Amino acid sequence: MSSTLYDTDYNQWIEQTAQQLRERKFDCVDWDNLIEEIEDMGKSQRRALESLLTRLLEHLLKLSYWREEKERSGNHWASEIVNFRYQIHKRLEESPSLNPKMESIYAEVFPVALKSVSKLFLLPSDARISLKQALDDDWFPES
Repeated sequence: MSSTLYDTDYNQWIEQTAQQLRERKFDCVDWDNLIEEIEDMGKSQRRALESLLTRLLEHLLKLSYWREEKERSGNHWASEIVNFRYQIHKRLEESPSLNPKMESIYAEVFPVALKSVSKLFLLPSDARISLKQALDDDWFPES
């Protein structure tokens, strides 16, 4: 199998591909790798949302249910919640086609957040944070 520029110097491949596209030298473009990279860009946007939503849910669960630690860490968690919400909203503004996928992303990551937080303290069996609550800038768990 022969190595391509894509395999040996990724940054140079990007620069060269961009230049070829600018100059409309379409017959020179490494189409297979370019298509793969574009598809990966879309996947990375979804993965970023998955990660941000997981972290957001973890912090909301801590703020909601970890009474023993709340006095010491509650303000930090609240600050992180504001930051995660901002980042999620910003990504959804930049890629509005991800909005309809948020329910399925939530269904995928909420169990992960529950499992993660349950390693820190005992969660009640009915522990819940809805997607609507999680994304609502004005909603915080009651004290």
